[in-house]
Amino acid sequence: MARQNAASALAAALVLGVFAPILTGKLPTSTTPLITSVRLGVYDRLLAMLSCAEVQSIGVCNGMLGDNLPSPADVVQFYQSEGIGAMRIYAPDPETLRALDGTGIDLIMDVGNGDLLALASDPAAAAGWVRDNVLAYPGVRVKYVAAGNEVDGDDTRNILPAMKNLNDALAAAGRGDVKVSTAVKMSVLASSSPPSDGAFKDAYMTDVAQLLKATGAPLLANVYPYFAIKGDPNIDLSYALFQQSTTTVSDNGLTYINLFDAMVDAVYTAMEKVGAAGVPIVVSESGWPSAGGVEASVENAQTYNQNLINHVGNGTPKRPGPLEMYIFAMFNENQKDGDETEKNFGLFNGPDKSPVYPLSFNN
Repeated sequence: MARQNAASALAAALVLGVFAPILTGKLPTSTTPLITSVRLGVYDRLLAMLSCAEVQSIGVCNGMLGDNLPSPADVVQFYQSEGIGAMRIYAPDPETLRALDGTGIDLIMDVGNGDLLALASDPAAAAGWVRDNVLAYPGVRVKYVAAGNEVDGDDTRNILPAMKNLNDALAAAGRGDVKVSTAVKMSVLASSSPPSDGAFKDAYMTDVAQLLKATGAPLLANVYPYFAIKGDPNIDLSYALFQQSTTTVSDNGLTYINLFDAMVDAVYTAMEKVGAAGVPIVVSESGWPSAGGVEASVENAQTYNQNLINHVGNGTPKRPGPLEMYIFAMFNENQKDGDETEKNFGLFNGPDKSPVYPLSFNN
């Protein structure tokens, strides 16, 4: 889904970006007597998770298309106070970058689709971008740079050269630790069902996959069971929401009991078919709208996101193990284009930062 711009094989230990107080300490007033006991349960579980050899990384996307949102400094402080260890932004934002300095929050930073052509065409432009948005903020933990978000049409020709120029610029600046990727939507696949049929639609994705393999970067994938079910009403809602369902997909010895796993593994299969089986996938967006369209409700959004949080530590049938994932989005954005649902993916309302619904790690 096109986000801003006119619109997780992890490392042995990823920074744990989990929502402790965010998902438990801002509950509606009627639940406040339970907060202390819920928090204790959350922290007990977090301690158990941290004792494991591998930990999951859950971040939240920070969309900024609203006229009622907290200031960038307040947003970063909110991430810190709520224990969220990773953020995605859709273009460099100096105020946000200054606020992130020294926080330890991992960052996916998009270059912005509108800048992709310039970065693809001119290595000096890529070097300038790295200078202005990475080197200028040495205390910001930029983890990934996304050369475009859900780029389509003729603009896809700019992805690979922009990635190469950014990689070269980062290497020349001594920042090879920052990995360059691009964020894709599921329509990059010609086929995705069953997962073993996953295959890329266009040849440029083969080249992208090979570059990611060479640089050790992940593929960023935006994975939305919501849009799948919106496009196909025959999909069982429970299958999309990680609930018990009559739908079970058996595929090459693997069993799928939820749509999210099937979608992610279709992308993994596509990567395998172009010789990039070892490239990990980071789910750079996933979420469910709380209002504005088919099956968009507070109940469904809460159910999906809660079950997603509970699930990603398991990985998928094809790739067991913790999966790095970013929930879309931190706030409802009242200036998003498109369907009304686009305005209602947030976990919180701005500017008072009240929760749209409570979430918790306490099963």
